[in-house]
Amino acid sequence: MTAGQSAEAEAMRQAALAEQYSAAAAEARANAAKYGIAAVTEKRTMQVLAPLAAVGVHFLAERKWPGSRRAQVDLVAIGPQGVFIVDTKAWKDVSMRSGRIHRGDEDVTEDLMALADLADTIEGDLAEVGLAPGEVHAVAVLAGHGGIGEKVGPVDVVGEKDILRYIAARGNRLTESQVDVVLGRSLSLLPQVNAAPEPAPTLPAPAPTLPAPVVPAASSPEPEELISESAVESALLEGILAQPIEEWMSFLHPNQAKLVRRSFSGPSRIRGAAGTGKTVVGLHRAAYLARTRSGRILFATFVRTLPAVMRQSLGRMAPDVVDRVHFTGVHRFALDLLADRGVACRVDGRLADGLFNEAWAAVPKDSPLRTNGLTHRYWKDEIDHILKGRGITQFHEYADLPRTGRTHRLSLGQREAVWSLYRDYDNRLRASRIHDFADVILLAEAELKRKPLDEPYVAVVIDEAQDLSCAMVRMLHSLVGDVPDGLTLIGDGQQSIYPGGYTLAEAGISVVGRGVVMDVNYRNTSEILSFAHDVIAGSEYADIEGEVARGERPADVPRHGPVPEVARCASRREHDRLLVSRVREAVTAIGTGLGDVAVLCVSTWAARQARDALKAVGCPVVELESYDGSAVDAVKVGTIKRAKGLEFKQVLMPYLKEAQIGLGEPPVDGAERERWELERRELFVGATRARDGLWLGVVG
Repeated sequence: MTAGQSAEAEAMRQAALAEQYSAAAAEARANAAKYGIAAVTEKRTMQVLAPLAAVGVHFLAERKWPGSRRAQVDLVAIGPQGVFIVDTKAWKDVSMRSGRIHRGDEDVTEDLMALADLADTIEGDLAEVGLAPGEVHAVAVLAGHGGIGEKVGPVDVVGEKDILRYIAARGNRLTESQVDVVLGRSLSLLPQVNAAPEPAPTLPAPAPTLPAPVVPAASSPEPEELISESAVESALLEGILAQPIEEWMSFLHPNQAKLVRRSFSGPSRIRGAAGTGKTVVGLHRAAYLARTRSGRILFATFVRTLPAVMRQSLGRMAPDVVDRVHFTGVHRFALDLLADRGVACRVDGRLADGLFNEAWAAVPKDSPLRTNGLTHRYWKDEIDHILKGRGITQFHEYADLPRTGRTHRLSLGQREAVWSLYRDYDNRLRASRIHDFADVILLAEAELKRKPLDEPYVAVVIDEAQDLSCAMVRMLHSLVGDVPDGLTLIGDGQQSIYPGGYTLAEAGISVVGRGVVMDVNYRNTSEILSFAHDVIAGSEYADIEGEVARGERPADVPRHGPVPEVARCASRREHDRLLVSRVREAVTAIGTGLGDVAVLCVSTWAARQARDALKAVGCPVVELESYDGSAVDAVKVGTIKRAKGLEFKQVLMPYLKEAQIGLGEPPVDGAERERWELERRELFVGATRARDGLWLGVVG
């Protein structure tokens, strides 16, 4: 080695070491900055949420990710509002479009999907202790941002300054005891871990031994007021106040979570008195079936305007599967099927009614159908619901039919006269090439027998099953048969508001050993429910399982509120003035907006009068005919029939007569008794739509 070569070599070695140490130092500084930023942003999120501890929210920080050796979750908040998996992101230049999130030009959507997977894992585990699906929320918090409330797949993306309001505004969905159970389960599911920095890089030997640096104490800066005290109070108040009624309509009490996931060996039935949450359980069950089965789910109901509302509700509860569930009215399903198959079907309700009136006019004056003061409407209902509602085409089938739901006894001579009227009406329909709505169902049922669906449904959920005809239920049952969990019937015979009825045995369906009774009313106050039951006192109804029963009360009604108000008015003018005044009074209540108020009427005429009275004073109105379940800042107005399956914070029922709500013994005569019971059950349905308050207007 020549002179100076060894020194040169050592200089180069030291320079290389210096370069390596410099790179290691840079990497260490970057890691320190990363952990430092995370520490600061996560602390800020915790500072923002700290006021929620005062209303029973518990915080689990730095928790181990189930099934992962190293991954961890920043924060889990558990309280009356639900369970929130919170991950704080110190991202800049964030943008969201078309359901995806970008950080600058980089698409970071997949970074959030891991958070969604974690929420799904936790939801599945907590369902074992009764937590309802939909109560676990994946939340990405953007540090330093405010005014953000977006959704990326199943993950909610909110600003740091919005997270307190986001959680608080959900209101109280879990009881204190339920929070304790969920918290206990979460502590074992999500053990605490200590975040450790990444190991230092390995440097080539020889490397000098450096003394371990003395780390300064963690700084304790003066707390920064991230949200003003008044803003915190406002957010907490929003949490105490109820959400818009559309959010409440998708609420499922955790005690019902296991029912949603329960499996049955064949057709099943969920029944219970008004307000026990049958429809919401049905919606959650449809979502559960969609998640656990491969194929389409059908959710059917009688009221044609209800499917759009139900779809909106499921979209809020389970946006990941809403497109897998087909919501439809029964007639719409049948009409679409016939159209797809090219089956000619010309439905015209008005023309059909006119043809029936012609057939009625041809009935002899001395016919037994014209005795006892029975109108042609009674006999039209007999044909629509008893005969065509079952698809009866032979007189001997009708001669000894029990006529479920009709208490007026018919002699053999009257049944023969009904059959003659039926044949005349049917002949007039055929001659005019007109179909009524009962024909639509019978045609669709026959078409399904001829050729089943090319793409079958794997499950069918029928809401308000008591309002369907025997032929409707038979048709829907044929889509899935008796396979396990294939058919779920939801309904309550006490809320049937259409003439006639059927039994499951007539439809060829058995639910023996597969029936569930829900007996806790989560909707109404005790005062509203007591009033509603007084209206139907003495009433009987025929249940679809074949029994005749009287009014059934829930075993538990935990909520209380004001006694329903009955305003007795001497004139229409006074009535309309009080109606408007009551609407104004209702929206001054805490947490009640115009969209939480409904005016429900027994007739379309009354609904028009109420609509006009409100519009005359500038009150926004939306008719139930066009309501699709979206939150609106307008009073909802419509008939009680259109309100089936819905609920509202405040209900007004105007233009009633004293005889409709007065107490007293029901009529003895069969036909009068039928009419009386139908009217009372309809008022019962209207009254039990009210969650917090009920007002009835009576015009003398």
